[in-house]
Amino acid sequence: MKITANDPSRKSWLKVKKNSDFPIQNIPFGVFLTKEDIITIGSRIGDYAIDLTAMHQLGYFEGIPLTDDIFMQDSLNDFIADGRITWRLVRNRIADIFDAENPKLKNHNKHRENIIFDIDDVEMLLPVDICDYTDFYSSREHAENVGKMFFNSENNLPLNWLHMPLAYHGRSSSVVVSGKNIRRPHGQMKPAGKDTPVFGPSKLVDFEVEIGFITTDGNKLGKQISVEEAGEYIFGMVLLNDWSARDIQAFESSPLGPFASKNFATSISPWIVTMDALQSFRTEHVVQKPEPFPYLQQEGKNSYDIQIEAAIKPKKQKETVVCNTNFKYLYWTMYQQLAHHTINGCNVRTGDLFGSGTISGPKKNNYGSLLELSWKGTKPVKLKDGSERRFLEDGDSVILRGFCKNDKIRIGFGECKARLRKAKYSGK
Repeated sequence: MKITANDPSRKSWLKVKKNSDFPIQNIPFGVFLTKEDIITIGSRIGDYAIDLTAMHQLGYFEGIPLTDDIFMQDSLNDFIADGRITWRLVRNRIADIFDAENPKLKNHNKHRENIIFDIDDVEMLLPVDICDYTDFYSSREHAENVGKMFFNSENNLPLNWLHMPLAYHGRSSSVVVSGKNIRRPHGQMKPAGKDTPVFGPSKLVDFEVEIGFITTDGNKLGKQISVEEAGEYIFGMVLLNDWSARDIQAFESSPLGPFASKNFATSISPWIVTMDALQSFRTEHVVQKPEPFPYLQQEGKNSYDIQIEAAIKPKKQKETVVCNTNFKYLYWTMYQQLAHHTINGCNVRTGDLFGSGTISGPKKNNYGSLLELSWKGTKPVKLKDGSERRFLEDGDSVILRGFCKNDKIRIGFGECKARLRKAKYSGK
């Protein structure tokens, strides 16, 4: 099916600012709450939120086989489960309705009042009911930096790292939408030079620049998804900040990996940008040596040129961009990640979230965490207000932004933002 929504020459009759993340060619999907306290599935063009429930009720999706309540949900799960044909039909129709040459809705003031909202007049909600959450460890630069910092080695990749995408199973219940503030976590830590651990608030809270992808039903238990067909089961992508408490992580990670140092919060951006919208930005993936096993081998362009930045904003101060990186730096692609995730027969469900892992690049300003940017706290990062950061302080906001751009179009993700609040403990 042709994706007419991606036509780079298309213009909207809605006003869209230059370099907006959300031109008419994007048409992402999300869930929002209106001023009337109505939850609806929607899309976005420029600085306008589009109520898809109202569009459906007023007949704008006529001819597309949709259930009456498909958009009257508090999550996108049912819509995602309908499959790729439905996603494309709906995106194409939205693009047609808001095309500058189409007067049907443009000239119908009453319908416009019911369908179109200023983005500042809606509250964005978590877009999916997340079934499971897996976070990968797929940036070679990040893995090598960790090896250098903790093991004083120039070549300290784990033996298995170049053979498979490594991951840990995260906690879906603590995935929150952008704008939800995060509480500094408590846990056990072992200070340097001490023989026994201490308990208290983490002193080394960090961010991790990631991109997440969200799947639809992929396979039955015991079946695999091949690397070639993995793209058929990926609905879209979001910005993702996998908050980390490095001191808790250092003490708990042996032998089973991170747990309480990671599961206290993961933030995602509210608008899911579909894989269809990102087609023009596919690019070659990193050369992989040694050659992976056949089930992980790929041909063609299997990565995406997505520019990502991270900024730190102290309370009542200006923000400082501390990281500029790119999704294409990842060693393992998301198609390989999904294929490996299911090679043992693990089943994937609608609404599953998969994190890319920290995305770091070859230069220092490409490092996707404060752990790397401050080199384990030994080289503080300077902010615009004159202060320095080894790790995050109470009141700091972390803002992730991401977009793709070529000479014809820009497709963006908006922001993934949250503020770190001081620790609070209700126990003994």
